[in-house]
Amino acid sequence: MADQKLDSLPARTVRCPACSGPSRFAPDNPYRPFCGERCKQHDLGAWASERFALPEQAPDKDPEFERN
Repeated sequence: MADQKLDSLPARTVRCPACSGPSRFAPDNPYRPFCGERCKQHDLGAWASERFALPEQAPDKDPEFERN
């Protein structure tokens, strides 16, 4: 039922997160939000090589759980 609602929405053109080019954001674009397979694979490779890693935060020090 949710797929029928998505199919009836008009397609939008958004900016591809990889190349900044136009990308069709619609159910008929299997690569959305990317413009194509190349950009999608490029993004996947960046995550796999940890170029998009989140910065590590120092753990909070709790005196109750610190070892002496």
